[in-house]
Amino acid sequence: MNGKTIEERLSNYQEIRKNSKELYDTFNKVFSPALGQHVHFTSNGFNHLIYKNAKKERDKKTQILRFDLLERAKDVLERSTTYQEFEEEMEYTRVNRHGKYQSINLVVKYWGFVAIIDKFRIKVVVRQVGNSKAEFYSVIPAWITKQYRDLKVINNSTGKGLKDENDEEILKNATHSDDL
Repeated sequence: MNGKTIEERLSNYQEIRKNSKELYDTFNKVFSPALGQHVHFTSNGFNHLIYKNAKKERDKKTQILRFDLLERAKDVLERSTTYQEFEEEMEYTRVNRHGKYQSINLVVKYWGFVAIIDKFRIKVVVRQVGNSKAEFYSVIPAWITKQYRDLKVINNSTGKGLKDENDEEILKNATHSDDL
């Protein structure tokens, strides 16, 4: 990071990506006390930091920001004893069955871990497809919640997740926003 902004570091994108991949590869797997199992750092997780989907690469600034959060993501998974979000759904998913890729419907589970580490509020997402191993899926800064999935969790949480007297008005405005 060296005190430079992401914009100043864009010219070194390839080197940052290479160094981040090398760091990521050292993680292999970590034990998550919250899940009671290991979370594996696979190529799927690293690819998700770079691509939104198979054909759409994320903005390079967004990638650098996510790369910067990798070390913290590992720390969150190792230290968290609870997860803040959980979602389970059926997805038509491409899987490798005995050396052949096929698309089938499977239950996919997502866990979200939100934590503040070194003054950074981040969200780490772990994904498990069917009965396979739990895998690191993503890390993002968790400054503002505007995604429907996040709002749904707030609405369903105990006490509606409200911390301040103005939060109810903010939440109402966010749920009626055009961004959703």
